[in-house]
Amino acid sequence: MAALLSILSSFLVGMALVFAPWTPLWEANWLLQLWPAARGALVSGFARGAVTGLGLVNLVLAARDLHERLAARPHE
Repeated sequence: MAALLSILSSFLVGMALVFAPWTPLWEANWLLQLWPAARGALVSGFARGAVTGLGLVNLVLAARDLHERLAARPHE
């Protein structure tokens, strides 16, 4: 059960990291209001792409873990 929760959490974090940088919520972040100097770097396409890449890595790891979990199950 713990393995499935780990896979689910990795999948959900991956989905959030893939889609969040491209929503208006990304630019309305309260952290950007605290540090206006960081705004230019964090709303750039490079930063958004990097965060999206981390999300894709999470999704790939979740898929790999799910595949390993299903492959390890004994066949009936």
